[in-house]
Amino acid sequence: MTADLFADQSRTWREELCAGAVVLRGFALADEAALLAAVQAVVAEAPLRQMVTPGGYLMSVAMSGCGDYGWVSDSSGYRYDPIDPERERPWPAMPALLRSLAEDAAASAGFAGFEPDACLINRYVPGARLSLHQDRDERDMSAPIVSVSLGLPAVFQFGGARRNSPTRRVPLAHGDVVVWGGPARLYYHGVLTLRDGEHPLLGAQRINLTFRKAM
Repeated sequence: MTADLFADQSRTWREELCAGAVVLRGFALADEAALLAAVQAVVAEAPLRQMVTPGGYLMSVAMSGCGDYGWVSDSSGYRYDPIDPERERPWPAMPALLRSLAEDAAASAGFAGFEPDACLINRYVPGARLSLHQDRDERDMSAPIVSVSLGLPAVFQFGGARRNSPTRRVPLAHGDVVVWGGPARLYYHGVLTLRDGEHPLLGAQRINLTFRKAM
């Protein structure tokens, strides 16, 4: 399955952002129909929802997840939890195709042996954004973050170790995968406000899959 997924390399190339961070252009395109079907199956079981920040604000991005852990935000804070609080049961299992995609992308970026135990599914609609932040809720900081873009194009902001570090604006298209770890693991990053548009497969939305080693 993994070999078939990445058999077409003609539309892929690497773009280095900095030490430890790379964009794998078109990496997730080869078997996009099966990939989207796997995502839809997860969302059918654990529907997308807009979570509330600890400060009481509704997030503009709708979220779900799969794997051993899901990411949760509520009045008590941000955290990983093995139980989906809305369904009061474990998150859906991570589909093998998604796991293979994450593992192969990490290996291609220089992080062999990546074993994700959480996949966050984020849905952006026009007007949604994600402010600059660090991914620091994970216990295992030696593992990279693998982020897959599907649907509408977006502009990824990638900064440095401090919130006020200069940021780079990185356009992301359907099928692009960003991997960062090592010296860049705790770099600030975000997504600028999503613009209006219509993707032929996903319509007026962007789906982002973010794979982590949470525990």
